[in-house]
Amino acid sequence: MTHSFISPPNAGRFALSNATLPAAAVTGYDAPAVEGLVKADLVITDGIIAAVVPPGAAPAELAKSDLREGMVWPCFTDMHTHLDKGHIWPRSANPDGTFPGALEAVRADREANWSAGDVKKRMEFSLRSAYAHGTSLIRTHLDSLAPQHRISFEVFAEIRDAWKDRIALQAVALFPMENMADAAYFADLVAVVRDKGGLIGGVTRMSPDLDSQLDTLFRAAADSGLDVDLHVDETDDPAAETLKAIAQAVLRNRFDGKVTAGHCCSLARHDEETAKRTVALVAEAGVGVVSLPMCNMYLQDRYPGRTPRWRGITLFKELAAAGVATAVASDNTRDPFYAYGDLDPVEVFREAVRILHLDHPLDTAARVITASPAEILGRSDKGRIAAGAPADLVLFSARRWSEFLSRPQSDRVVLRRGKVIDRSLPDYRELDNLVGA
Repeated sequence: MTHSFISPPNAGRFALSNATLPAAAVTGYDAPAVEGLVKADLVITDGIIAAVVPPGAAPAELAKSDLREGMVWPCFTDMHTHLDKGHIWPRSANPDGTFPGALEAVRADREANWSAGDVKKRMEFSLRSAYAHGTSLIRTHLDSLAPQHRISFEVFAEIRDAWKDRIALQAVALFPMENMADAAYFADLVAVVRDKGGLIGGVTRMSPDLDSQLDTLFRAAADSGLDVDLHVDETDDPAAETLKAIAQAVLRNRFDGKVTAGHCCSLARHDEETAKRTVALVAEAGVGVVSLPMCNMYLQDRYPGRTPRWRGITLFKELAAAGVATAVASDNTRDPFYAYGDLDPVEVFREAVRILHLDHPLDTAARVITASPAEILGRSDKGRIAAGAPADLVLFSARRWSEFLSRPQSDRVVLRRGKVIDRSLPDYRELDNLVGA
């Protein structure tokens, strides 16, 4: 077992006393908050949070773990990942760290190596890591060029069933929008996605055909009852405005499914008035936006011998202030699009606070990896601490934000249904026969 700072009672009914909770992820409990943190006792009964009560108010007869003001969070949601690409870096590194370099390295690796067995082993390695870190809900994009769409969605459906009691999984078909011109391919893709209970996605690019492509996509999604999750404006080009086009298409088509846009980097390169108009359209259309700060910092504005001039991220605060549903997520893990990462939402949160300036104050910041992404993914039962919710919790010795954000919290304790899980991480050597050392 990974070393932990505390050992909660192994009992059917117990209390976590003197805990500090992020108020943004707590429902049905009213207490004074200091920089978004509240004090409470949690009563756990048969794997369920039976009550959230003021500190010291848990029944005296219960077995207790005194957290001494340590934090308790709900399990995390990682709403934008690429499990099918994960961990291929040792065999297919990005030659120069650029976006075109990533595209070419992944294309070559996919065509050479992505059998069902290869994809399955790497996906399961990633999920074991995410589970150990305290994640309970993941959405992954799956590269869906033919014939990969049939291979990867079949693997995904098998893994989703095998993992359903540990991590809830969703999958999005990722493909270039121009490929919809092949009507037979697109019809087959939509059928596969519908059959496997997935979402339709795609990469939007500026072109004279963009509006008609979006209309085709939204009509297909509406006809098949599919939600939409798109890769959007992942570029530093100020002329890239596909986010605006997406919002307009949602309104034009009166699409009533959920729509999510990931990245949206170029929004930060627009002049103030252009950006304001786009943000207002996104809010009107009800499009959610997920920022991927670690990957965007890695790829955007990278040119040989030149220090980057901007952070590569979207207008996160402006979108949130306009009422747009916003969250952050891991994105890629040890692949050509991002050489690092371990699907640890604590790392994502820690870096997002720095990169997006979610601090000063931090009063609502915790929502971006808990309640907000769960809501965007249609799982409002996840990412919250509330009476009646499963006791799927992550316990930390950190008491204040400075303590939480200054260390990786490697001694955290993860509870699933009130029971401590083994947080041992898988050894990279397990993948040596697949991707090399």
